[in-house]
Amino acid sequence: MTAPVQGPAWSVLLVPVLLGLLALGGAAFARVLDARADGRRVTGAVLAAPLAETGRLLVQQRRAVVASDRLLARTGVVLVPVAAVLAALVVPFGEVTASDLSVGIVWFNAMEVVLWAALWMAGWGTNSVWGLVGGYRFVVQGLSYELPHMFALITVATGAGSLRVSDAVAAQDGLWFVVWMPVAFAAFLLSALALSFSGPFDTATGREVAGGVLAEHAGVDRLLLLAGRWLMISAAAAMAVPLFLGGGAGPLLPPWLWTVLKTAAVLGLLVWLRSRVATVRMDRFAEFGWMVLIPLTLLQALVVAIVVVGRSPLGGGM
Repeated sequence: MTAPVQGPAWSVLLVPVLLGLLALGGAAFARVLDARADGRRVTGAVLAAPLAETGRLLVQQRRAVVASDRLLARTGVVLVPVAAVLAALVVPFGEVTASDLSVGIVWFNAMEVVLWAALWMAGWGTNSVWGLVGGYRFVVQGLSYELPHMFALITVATGAGSLRVSDAVAAQDGLWFVVWMPVAFAAFLLSALALSFSGPFDTATGREVAGGVLAEHAGVDRLLLLAGRWLMISAAAAMAVPLFLGGGAGPLLPPWLWTVLKTAAVLGLLVWLRSRVATVRMDRFAEFGWMVLIPLTLLQALVVAIVVVGRSPLGGGM
């Protein structure tokens, strides 16, 4: 397996394009699942619904709230999709990556923290009770999934012996990490749904709080938040491929195409889970995160560390 290498400068421009296409496909697939669940026929209008919604929001007037901090709110709104795109810069597509950072895994995790701040700012800045509640809900929910998510990333870095994403791909030559890191993979997928504030972890934008963070946003502001949600879930799906699924490894087809196909499969799984699982109460998710996910991901990290030490010359392995 050939490790991904730093691509030319123009490859940076491909990331938002590919991410946007994946996000659009994911949103269309979600509409198809919703239509089938409601017993409706899947027509061209259903598939084109995300584009129609985009056009509607582009011409819709922004909403103004008395005494709102517009600079803070709109900074948060813009940062949501920006954080998703920046997170995807370290994702290799086949044998080329836009930015092969030596700490790419840490970079991806750091952009998630930026998303935390961005969504909280988008809720707080509107001077709305619902927005504030939604923002704090996202932060509290993050405390429940972020530690298992970090342990999952640490497990991959331990198996690869590096924080570079391309090294993680190269380390899976012959055996993908998903085979011997299934708990880390499952924790990563759960956190992918949570960090994109999607169902079943969508309490930050719940109906019982009138839309939460989205409550007072309309027009372009709302479009950026919704686009950021889909871009983030697409970026997480793309990141799962080099971390757990061998990157562009596969027979017959070129590496970049294998990467796209694997990303589409992971994204499809996440969208299906998002559409089929009911919203999880925050207290129950927090209990599950602290009592189940954290111990399991720690145990997974310990097992991987023992295997890695056993393989090293100092550990007495072959």
